[in-house]
Amino acid sequence: MFVHELKKKFSIHKKYQTEDVNELLDFAKKAYVSNEITSSEYKKLVRELESRGAKLPHHKTENQPQS
Repeated sequence: MFVHELKKKFSIHKKYQTEDVNELLDFAKKAYVSNEITSSEYKKLVRELESRGAKLPHHKTENQPQS
């Protein structure tokens, strides 16, 4: 799957279009977890979206000190 295909799938599912790479990355993650895309498709999308500036969210863990 290519990013333009992900954008099309996003717009059909969400009923609006976006160019926000972080929003697309989140959508790709949900599609992967839901088995709508394969792991290789997900990895390819992550690389492409990260090259366009997307950032994975940072989650605090229980052992991580709070700032």
